[in-house]
Amino acid sequence: MTPKNEPTLAFLADLVARARKAGADAAEAVSNEAVSLSTRLRLGNTEKLERSEGIDLSLRVFVGNRVASVSSSDRSPQALEALIERAIAMARTVPEDPYAGLAAPDEIARNLPDLDLYDATEPSAETMLDMARRAEDAARAVPRVTNSEGAEASWHSSTGARVASNGISFSLRQSGSSIAVSAIASEDSEMERDDDWSSAVYLGDLRTPEDIGASAGRRAVHRLGSRKAPTGQVPVIYDPRVSADILRHLTSAISGPSIARGTSFLKDSLGKQIMPGSITVTDEPHKKRGLRSSPCDGEGMPNRRRAIIDKGMLTTWLLDLRSARQLKMKSTGHGGGGGGASPTNLWIEPGSVTSAELISDVRRGLYVTELIGMGVNGITGDYSRGAAGYWIENGELVWPVSEVTVASNLKSMFANLIAGNDLTFRTGIDAPSLRIDGMTVAGT
Repeated sequence: MTPKNEPTLAFLADLVARARKAGADAAEAVSNEAVSLSTRLRLGNTEKLERSEGIDLSLRVFVGNRVASVSSSDRSPQALEALIERAIAMARTVPEDPYAGLAAPDEIARNLPDLDLYDATEPSAETMLDMARRAEDAARAVPRVTNSEGAEASWHSSTGARVASNGISFSLRQSGSSIAVSAIASEDSEMERDDDWSSAVYLGDLRTPEDIGASAGRRAVHRLGSRKAPTGQVPVIYDPRVSADILRHLTSAISGPSIARGTSFLKDSLGKQIMPGSITVTDEPHKKRGLRSSPCDGEGMPNRRRAIIDKGMLTTWLLDLRSARQLKMKSTGHGGGGGGASPTNLWIEPGSVTSAELISDVRRGLYVTELIGMGVNGITGDYSRGAAGYWIENGELVWPVSEVTVASNLKSMFANLIAGNDLTFRTGIDAPSLRIDGMTVAGT
């Protein structure tokens, strides 16, 4: 957490009080001040250097069971008066929502932990350009890398504050940095591309630009000679760079709004075994320097570490206040503030086998390093994604693969997961290598 940011909190408290005086039964005001710096270069030449600063203000009001939200970047007295009038007028005309409303005062989080989410050092434009340049130079230094799609380095920070008529009053400062580079490798008339990146709350926690660039270059070179794989039902192993997509499909399926609408293929699975007993999925909002950490959820509700999947069993939905009320349950602290529910830092706990051991007994199969498209049906669980990677024969990666499709049903995929021991935290939603037997690969 950061200092109380008293001037902003006082400003928001006054806005909430004025909204209630104007006719709102309840109100919530949110302020966000953001600064960002982004750089991009290609072949050593600067293509982008941008710095932006912005202040956003939003007001949400409740008139009975009717709710409306408005936003503005203008904080002048006249603009604020118009903001309040417009919000209340809108709330009086929209349909009633029996599930809308702020948390009760005795439900909201009071003691918020310090999660070390703010790096006080703002890097210079020269520093960020130098990092991008070093990453691209390292990629281009890899033999058979002949071109570059560019390298980017960026930094941002934000100071958010939230005040509501139910007693919520807190502020939070956050920061983040990232580096990314994309390399092109060539041989004869063939070209292939690949990339690598790193993101962190603190600039000093990023992987080095040289490591990122060299990795991107090697990955591009390794894809030379790609061809389609044979069609058939085979084991598929997901590289850690893409295995987190399996978790994203899970979180979408157990999101409270989807469950309340009855539009999820897992709608009847709460408390049931949906994964092997070796699989546990952990959600940890209070991870220090976590990319998705938060001391409370976006609705001011307490959050905590929990096993979303505990030894294969689905233990909970991801509930915001509205979906919890629809389902006659309690919020799980996954509210986004503006509606919807989502996880915080989420990962599949590592298994006991190495990625090499996951592959070692595969006679014929596919090792996936890239996924393309979003062919997933959230109602049925049917899964079909474009993919690239490497063909496996007799426990070895033998040649690169492109232009194939991997398909199955997510229920079957979840039930057949085997996790490797190579978990690395990269994006805030992470997984180790994952093996799923019996998937359909469509190639030649």
